[in-house]
Amino acid sequence: MDLAIADKTYIVTGGTDGLGLATAECLLAEGAKVLVTGRTEEKFLKAQASLKRGADKLAFLAADNIDPELPKRLHHAVVERWGRLDGLLVSAGGPPAGKVLTTGDESWRLAFESAFLGTIRLVRDLAPIMSDGGAIAFVLAISAKEAALNLPISSGLRPGLAMLTKNFADELGPRNIRVNALLPNLFATARIKAVLGDKEPPISDIALKRIGDPAEFGRVATFLLSPAASYVNGAAISVDGGQLKSL
Repeated sequence: MDLAIADKTYIVTGGTDGLGLATAECLLAEGAKVLVTGRTEEKFLKAQASLKRGADKLAFLAADNIDPELPKRLHHAVVERWGRLDGLLVSAGGPPAGKVLTTGDESWRLAFESAFLGTIRLVRDLAPIMSDGGAIAFVLAISAKEAALNLPISSGLRPGLAMLTKNFADELGPRNIRVNALLPNLFATARIKAVLGDKEPPISDIALKRIGDPAEFGRVATFLLSPAASYVNGAAISVDGGQLKSL
């Protein structure tokens, strides 16, 4: 299948590692141009060396989604380099684990401003420059549909962002811009490997009895961001190997 994204331009926040990087890699493989953000240039240089892409296809902006000036900076960076924007993947680091009764205000505030308000700002401020037929996708988690008891911040914020997908899709639909959400579970990213350490991944609730390869997520995200998914809008799509047992 031709995804028809050759020479289209995308922004991937949190794109220097994990699921963001996996998506950037897949977009690049299909011929797209990608501007990734990350907190350190070191991670980007490592990713760039691995992807073997030059500045004509892959660019970097040191940034954090919590920064209220980030949309403006991204606007200038992508327009100055490539003159257009066709798609946006919003990915942010996962919130810390804990219990809801012992999670302090500061943790909630930082997560809200980064994952929740940061996402709203990015869509609100970048959608006006997006091309007709553009696409936006949020990297959320299956906690948008099923509470993660050891991740109360995720359980609190993800469902709201998943529902806002519907609002964004409705308001941007007349401009032929689609907005969807992706709900991953466990993937073999550096973060998950660090969390698990020597422990075996908890796979008993996963129908496929394994955790995902980041490339598997990247392919789904790339499809959603492409014209090949032109009638998929306002959806929350689980990429979880069959862990969720609800619709």
